[in-house]
Amino acid sequence: MSRFDGARQGLAVWLWGVLIAVVLAVVGAIFGSEYNVFEALNLPRIPIDEGTVTTGGIIVLVAVVLGTILAAMAGGKAGERYHRRVDVVGDERYAYGR
Repeated sequence: MSRFDGARQGLAVWLWGVLIAVVLAVVGAIFGSEYNVFEALNLPRIPIDEGTVTTGGIIVLVAVVLGTILAAMAGGKAGERYHRRVDVVGDERYAYGR
């Protein structure tokens, strides 16, 4: 599908990925307490104020979301460019009877 509108296709693939991740997170929240393997681990805590972590986490979240959307759309555009070039080569071969 990226042959026709790569950026939109890349965005759609990104949205499907986010939707699947949200569904898995909800399933994990509902059924995950009995399968939580991280609960038994005694991991060290970072001595940072929770307000700082929250602000930094929001900034990182926004950057990751924007970065992945742009990367997905760029990948779709690259696929569109590739398919257009392949179509030209295919048309030339067909026209010359190869």
